[in-house]
Amino acid sequence: MSDDGDPTPVAIACQGGGSHTAFTAGVLKRLLREWDDEYELVGISGTSGGAFNALAAWYGLVTADAERSIELLDAIWADLAAETIADRFTNDWLVGLNRIESSGVPCPRFSPYQTPGSRLGKARIEQTLERHIDFDAVPDLCGRTAPELVVGTVDINAGVFETFTNEDVTPEAVLASAAVPELFEAVEVHGHYHWDGLFSQNPPIDDLLTVDADHKPAELWVIQINPQSREGEPTSLEEIADRRNELSGNISLNQELRFVERVNAWIDQGHLPESDFTRTEIHRIELGRTYRCSTKVDRSPAFIDELMQLGEERAAAFLAER
Repeated sequence: MSDDGDPTPVAIACQGGGSHTAFTAGVLKRLLREWDDEYELVGISGTSGGAFNALAAWYGLVTADAERSIELLDAIWADLAAETIADRFTNDWLVGLNRIESSGVPCPRFSPYQTPGSRLGKARIEQTLERHIDFDAVPDLCGRTAPELVVGTVDINAGVFETFTNEDVTPEAVLASAAVPELFEAVEVHGHYHWDGLFSQNPPIDDLLTVDADHKPAELWVIQINPQSREGEPTSLEEIADRRNELSGNISLNQELRFVERVNAWIDQGHLPESDFTRTEIHRIELGRTYRCSTKVDRSPAFIDELMQLGEERAAAFLAER
């Protein structure tokens, strides 16, 4: 609760990381289930799988309530999980192939433009999202009382980061945020082609902070998939591949958070007037467990359930410390 008795405005940023973002779904479910009136959600952003979670949580809240958000998170991940025999076989093959490649064994590679699996996978994601989200209604749901919604991508033609906010969050924008170049074709939005947001703001932070005063957060809660630190020295090719994947996924996040911390320091030192600038406290909810980077494509129901449960546990610990 703020000093004036009003709820503390909070923004949540959901890092991308493929199937590992089932962890984020678990975190959001616990946060929303135990949401305290002392806090007000003023914005939520996401990249790649984090964008799915951000969208589901946002849509549930603006159309109904927290319980609806939780139902949507469960439903979307249930639809994305590899349930059928054929889907499980494909999933196991893809996870195994990624594991072999990260171990340094040469494998034949194909462009996503040369395989039907790319189009089928993208179509499945699109159908899943549109089954649960009425995108035509999104523009009317945005407004001063709705939290900001931000999805991160990269414009591969212009070579710049691009975010889609509020009414501009379309199925194409969310698909673009999850378009991993090795797996999916680029997604065309506004005449330019876009790739996975992991190449840009992972997750978007700046768009959550550069908003009107009534949506500006006093606290930023980052749901972080990639481990920030790791003990020991990676020596095997697989360990090196894992750590490179984690570090590259954290580059943009750490850059944006360092800037926020710098602004906070300038305010504390009196270099910036508090009448025009406000501090933003940063809190991270980290996965806190290391998995092979090859498992970021693992959609097995057991693995998704494990990550969701871990997310609930981490969120419960975070809330207990508040």
